[in-house]
Parts: sequence; structure tokens; C-alpha cells
Amino acid sequence: MKNNELSLIYVWDAYCGWCYGFSKSLRTFHQNHLELPIQVLSAGLFVGDQSQSIAAYPHIPEANKRIGQLTGAVFGSSYDKLLNEGTFIMDSETAAIGFSALRSLAPEQVVYLAAAMQRAFYYEGKSLSDLETYQEIAKQFDLDEQRLIERIKTPETLDEVKQEFLIAANLGARSYPTLFLKKEDGLYNLGGGAMIAEKLEEKFAELI
Repeated sequence: MKNNELSLIYVWDAYCGWCYGFSKSLRTFHQNHLELPIQVLSAGLFVGDQSQSIAAYPHIPEANKRIGQLTGAVFGSSYDKLLNEGTFIMDSETAAIGFSALRSLAPEQVVYLAAAMQRAFYYEGKSLSDLETYQEIAKQFDLDEQRLIERIKTPETLDEVKQEFLIAANLGARSYPTLFLKKEDGLYNLGGGAMIAEKLEEKFAELI
């Protein structure tokens, strides 16, 4: 099969620690396969009744230790402070709105924009509900801050995000992160979690 008949779909959530751990593997695999178009979809992990304080999810500290051990991901001291205080509210809807706005301005940078958001939270301890966080990312990527803010604030972006959550759910990802390979005959799970880039390459070779 020709690679121009293939594409990738990555289902993630900005407040998903395993997605943070998977970020390096994804970026490496993406760099090795720039010929494959990639679509990055927010899953909406912490929305509605699930959008609660970090303290409401007591498994997170232990999960972070495991993520760090298996992937080498580093959780920053500013994030650890948020974790210890326990009052920070994880709101995947506002994070997805911010991501959608960033993505609309630089779709070719989508993998790196997602990584920048997760670094902002998991390393720098910044809220993904704050405009300032996105303005700082916009500066990093030389994006138009005013256009970004307009995109974040427009009601249409929220509508798009809610539709995106439904699309992501209907893809059949049982956990996050999940990287799919899209072929003419359907979707195939390439992997996620703690998979290193080499393992993604092996699975990719099997599937094509």
C-alpha cells in the first residue's frame, strides 16, 4: 500500500498524564513519517461531572510515578505543587477549546502544539483554562495572539469542540492516548500509553 493512502488519527486529552508520557514517542514517530497526514482530536476526558479537582482523583500521583518510570516524562515542581494543593480543577472542555484555537492557526504544527500545552501544565504548572497560557504558546510558535483569543472566545469553537468529543468517542478508542492508522479498509490501533517510537514503527510495519 502506498503511504499517500494512509493517515494518522491521534486521540488525546490535554489533562491525560499518559498522553504527556506518550508525547515524545508520538513526536518521534511523526517526524519519521511526515508523509502521513495526522489529525489530532481531543477526547474530553474531564468534562461535565468528571471536571473536578485533582484531589478527586487520588490515583494520579501513583500513576504519574509509573508514567515517569516507563516513559521518562518529567513532572515539574510547579505541577507537583498543584497536585499537592489538590484544588486545581481539570476542565478538558476549556483545554480543548484552547487546542482547537491553536490548531486552527497552525494545523501543520498540531503535534507540537499539543506537546506545548501538556508541558505548560505538567511541567510548568499552568492552567489550560487561562488565556495567558495560550498567549505564551502563541509566542513560542509565532502565532497571531489576537486571532487566537478571538478563536477561543467565539461560540463556534465550543460547538466544534463538542462535536469533536463525539467524533473521538465514535472512533472506538478504549483509552487515551490512542494513535490510529487510517487505511482504505478502516482504522487500526497503532498504540499509545507507554509505547516507545520503535514499537510504533514495528506495529506500523505490520499493518502496512
